[in-house]
Amino acid sequence: MAYKAEYIWIDGTEPTARLRSKTKILADGAELPIWGFDGSSTNQAPGDNSDCVLRPAFSCPDPIRGGDDVLVMCEVLLTDMSPHPTNTRALLSSVAERYAGQEPLFGIEQEYTFFKDGRPHGFPPGGFPAPQGFYYCGVGADEVYGREVVEAHLDACLEAGLSLSGINAEVMPGQWEFQVGPLSPLEVSDQLWIARWLLYRIAEEFDIAVTLDPKPVKGDWNGAGAHTNFSTNAMRESYEAVITACEALGKKASEHVENYGSDIEHRLTGMHETAPWHEFSYGVSNRGASVRIPWQVEVEQKGYIEDRRPNANMDPYVVTRLITDTVCTALA
Repeated sequence: MAYKAEYIWIDGTEPTARLRSKTKILADGAELPIWGFDGSSTNQAPGDNSDCVLRPAFSCPDPIRGGDDVLVMCEVLLTDMSPHPTNTRALLSSVAERYAGQEPLFGIEQEYTFFKDGRPHGFPPGGFPAPQGFYYCGVGADEVYGREVVEAHLDACLEAGLSLSGINAEVMPGQWEFQVGPLSPLEVSDQLWIARWLLYRIAEEFDIAVTLDPKPVKGDWNGAGAHTNFSTNAMRESYEAVITACEALGKKASEHVENYGSDIEHRLTGMHETAPWHEFSYGVSNRGASVRIPWQVEVEQKGYIEDRRPNANMDPYVVTRLITDTVCTALA
């Protein structure tokens, strides 16, 4: 009996890459082979030298097709089997291996926004809904939009074996969040990309579009981020290590912000629970800081930090690499 493998990869679209996928039919029991695709159609190769290679990196059960079918997160390679320039996973892999002894763990809060009929789901035609205030973690048809998609996505992720730790409605109508982790850098990044693919795919069934735009509606509306929680074994034992991590991030603030997702300056304005993109700060229980130290971490004198700067459209392979490298170097 044959089975279906959905090969998923990240393309070369700039400034924000997109997910692509296609299906391979394999004989029962066959291992996942390398495969290929037309890179000239994904912004990853010229037409006269268009072949790119897909190498399976992570797989899980396909909760949509069921049976023995699988979803396969792939790395993109050149035909000489070296990493493609768009392959950000390869860069993370070497950093994660270097600092594995510090046991870095991530939990990523992925915010996103539903669009229906060309406007945010829940926005009336030609106008705006009531101001923000009651939508966050709300309940009721006048406060929550798209819950049927959210619940279907949650069930699918759990059936796939992904380590989701929660969901909630966000501050703007049609805006939601799911959380992945805590997991190692490669695990959390692979699973977040698969969870994103499942979100797009399931929303298709409801004729709803999903966007990771960091500021989907201009004006007095919250943006969409990917708050990134992080700890090492030292931070989980020592508050001094927590402060060292915050100080280290501050020293490389510009490099991080430049790689935390396109249009970050539209979201990190200093309003709507953000710090200005060009300033760095950290503080206990402060959602207006670049990095928040949860209140219980100060009380217990150990734990983790939350980098609140990454955009919803960030590449987790890039963000986890930067945070791991910066903090683990400082703690080494």
